[in-house]
Amino acid sequence: MSLHLDDVVLTYPDGDRTLTALDHVGLDVGRGEFAAVTGPSGSGKSSLLAVAATLITPASGTVRIAGRDVTALATAERARLRREHLGIVFQQPNLLASLTALDQLTVMAHLAGRSPRRVEARAKDLLASVGLAGMEHKRPRQMSGGERQRVNIARALMNAPDVLLVDEPTSALDHERGAHVVDLLAALTRDRGLATVMVTHDVAQLDAADTVHAMLDGRLRATSPRPR
Repeated sequence: MSLHLDDVVLTYPDGDRTLTALDHVGLDVGRGEFAAVTGPSGSGKSSLLAVAATLITPASGTVRIAGRDVTALATAERARLRREHLGIVFQQPNLLASLTALDQLTVMAHLAGRSPRRVEARAKDLLASVGLAGMEHKRPRQMSGGERQRVNIARALMNAPDVLLVDEPTSALDHERGAHVVDLLAALTRDRGLATVMVTHDVAQLDAADTVHAMLDGRLRATSPRPR
């Protein structure tokens, strides 16, 4: 498994009591698997994503990424792991207004210390893979919402991650553009052998997922096969 969460508990102080955000959660996502996690606001979906991204350390339980126990890594080691093994697609693309689509990607690789000669070629290949060939030099204001989200996805793949974590990718898109983005995520997951977890409220976009997990009150209460 590329992503494995075992018996994960996450708690927060809440006044004179303790709030349980994740209640003994287990999740396995293998290479080439596209898993969707649904549930109402406050159910624990964002906490699950944050723990999987090593942004928050759980109170107990184990997180493994690409076979490595990452639960108790030091801050610098977690940052390195995110650069080398994780891709994160944020709910809002948060593209830098002054940078072209190509620049949005190459900046990520430069931060990871990759060879400048290879960076631009990989960035162009990724933009083409998400349907943006010929748009390398456009800036965010020149793109549609769906195109900006595709740049967001390509940016998350720039450092060849093992695991792709996706937060509400369709929240700012209409149904048709949202469907295109989810179908793209499913195709990239298969083609690049990613372990992908997508958190979403949009139950209309679940057909592309291999597994659908329902979260409620901090627990993954049910797992269903791909909807038919």
